[in-house]
Amino acid sequence: MNITTNNIPELLCPAGDLTRLIAAVDYGADAVYLAGEEFGMRTAATNFGEEDLIKGVKYAHDRGVKVHVTCNTIPHNDEIPRLPDFLKFLNKIKVDAIIAADLGTIMMVKKYAPDVELHVSVQSGICNFETANAFYNLGAKRIVLARELSLKEIKEIREKTPKDLEIEMFAHGAMCVSYSSRCLLSSYMTGRDANRGDCAQPCRWSYSLMEEKRPGQYFDITETEKGTYILNANDMCMAEHLKEICDAGVDSIKIEGRAKSHYYVAVTTNAYRGALDSLKNCEGEWSCPAWVTEELNKISHRNYSTGFYFGQPTNSQTYANAGYVRDYSVAAIVNGYEDGMIIATLKNKFLKGQEFDCLEPKNKPFIVKADTVFNDKNEEIDSAPHPMMTIKIPHPHPVKAGSLLRMKAD
Repeated sequence: MNITTNNIPELLCPAGDLTRLIAAVDYGADAVYLAGEEFGMRTAATNFGEEDLIKGVKYAHDRGVKVHVTCNTIPHNDEIPRLPDFLKFLNKIKVDAIIAADLGTIMMVKKYAPDVELHVSVQSGICNFETANAFYNLGAKRIVLARELSLKEIKEIREKTPKDLEIEMFAHGAMCVSYSSRCLLSSYMTGRDANRGDCAQPCRWSYSLMEEKRPGQYFDITETEKGTYILNANDMCMAEHLKEICDAGVDSIKIEGRAKSHYYVAVTTNAYRGALDSLKNCEGEWSCPAWVTEELNKISHRNYSTGFYFGQPTNSQTYANAGYVRDYSVAAIVNGYEDGMIIATLKNKFLKGQEFDCLEPKNKPFIVKADTVFNDKNEEIDSAPHPMMTIKIPHPHPVKAGSLLRMKAD
């Protein structure tokens, strides 16, 4: 296979807040990316105030995980005066990288955060080696490639750029119907600027289309009586193609989802960690472990595709609806293990006899059966009905704190 530890890309995972940062770190991320309260592309995420940023950097660094901070909006004049102090703060707390797209922001990163690596965002639309080299000459340590590239094109960019310029690509998560996320639909229709992190996602809405002066050119709008979702892009999933990603010379694979849940972060991080470790340890022909693809189907997601990585997409959109596939829910989060029992905090009610699919950090999922359940007073109960109550479930071996007890949806 010719895959070595040095060929295995970094696993870069989303952190919408401190809880999700901890999940990404605990479940196997090599690095996390996040945003402060301004200048990041996900205003829907909770994001990080200064105190949480300090805590998050310490938690990650104590465990050997890097922290990348996004400053990749396209700022307007009134925002510029606030940017230097934020960049100085990031430099002071020793974040590992700042992700920027706007040329003015890039120059300010170099000036006010000189000790932090500069990574150029996907928002910059890097699609060729000349642009990659131009950003390298501006001081970039890493470029995040546009999603519109094929792996063949990525390999050529790798061959025609300096070896110390790192290449990052998106491997999993939501796709944008607009070019490298540059979109004006939201601004025109709702006044919410997608290029400043406030997209209302009108590409996910239902549309009915009529054009009476172009005979023979039709969009099929017969899927439902409400119209069709003609702009609704499927989610990306490249877990089964990590070998091809390695062969293209990619240094980092990125999971999209700073606005997604703690559960999403835990599952995707754990799955891709397992897949990458499997690839690293493989001595023959590699295939993605079945449990990894099963895990990625246990999160809320749209239909999966491979985007543009193997040429023009053929399975890139779902026209019938914009809904998610949701097969599992989290019943409880494990706090610890004492006296032969899992101790957990309840999230969703269940009855005695429930069989759980347990997701443990950096491990394959396994079954936990709640044939007997106790409350925090060690009284046996027939049901666990109250969110945030403490429950205890006998189990023959320890289960790590932070593990998730999941149950299949009805």
